[in-house]
Amino acid sequence: MQYSQDFLYDAYERMLLLRRFEEKVGQLYGMGLIGGFCHLYIGQEAVAVGMEMAKIPGDTVITSYRDHGPMLAGGSDPKSVMAELLGRRDGCSKGKGGSMHMFDLDKGFYGGHGIVGAQVSLGTGLGFAAKYRKTNTISITMMGDGAANQGQVYESFNMAKLWNLPIVYIIENNEYAMGTSVTRGCSTPDLYKRGESFGIPGKRIDGMDVLAVYEASKDIFTQARDGGGPHILEMKTYRYRGHSMSDPANYRTKGEVEEYKSHHDPIIMLKDYMDKNNMLKDDTIQIIEKKVKSIIQETTDFAMKSPEPDKSELFTDVYIGSN
Repeated sequence: MQYSQDFLYDAYERMLLLRRFEEKVGQLYGMGLIGGFCHLYIGQEAVAVGMEMAKIPGDTVITSYRDHGPMLAGGSDPKSVMAELLGRRDGCSKGKGGSMHMFDLDKGFYGGHGIVGAQVSLGTGLGFAAKYRKTNTISITMMGDGAANQGQVYESFNMAKLWNLPIVYIIENNEYAMGTSVTRGCSTPDLYKRGESFGIPGKRIDGMDVLAVYEASKDIFTQARDGGGPHILEMKTYRYRGHSMSDPANYRTKGEVEEYKSHHDPIIMLKDYMDKNNMLKDDTIQIIEKKVKSIIQETTDFAMKSPEPDKSELFTDVYIGSN
């Protein structure tokens, strides 16, 4: 596939924004300015960006707790995301959701869910809604390799195929779930085959290559949109940090991490691709890096200045059933 220079630089800028944003989040967490759980997306940028560039308006996205990356890739305001991380009033969930529970319905982003695998059944519901309303859109339902072993995932697969729903299940296989490798935690580590018993086709993609993610996503999204029913895309990716900020990741070697950083980094790989195809301009790269740096600074300043939610907000947006 031939790519325009603008397309490639757009992908580069999006991935760089995700990388620098998450690096800043890690710093703020270390300073004690972000509380609770926090799961960084560093290393997995190609999945969110490639997938998002293949979407059309109206498509919905839902994921688990490693949600900052997909949200930013989808065009959400970095300021509202950072403010939410800091628990501030201007956050996308009014400062009451934090890292794991972010929403931006205007962008078709339905969370951010803290229970492993729970978002899969909700994403299947979004697929049902798309078919029922005849919107010609799809539900993109993301999960990790650990969630792929949850029972409700297979109940969802069954219903999705039974009703031929326009849904694509994205399995972000970063190899370790919380801390156990896929080879130790899965009897069949080929996660793209998990839908075979239901008649759901699957495909494995190099999730460190944003162009490979884009091409596969565009193809499969079109099939699902055109009545082809549910599909599974296993994105083989890798997270550079631990499962969460409290995880030292002692279950893997430094050499393994460095191998990915040196030879499989999604940002470097795209830069190398542009260089090999005579599309790389150092001045353009510098302009993008300067722009992203400025965005991160403005985002941080905004979030730091945003006030905390008023005490009166404690009981708003909370469902209370009648006796």
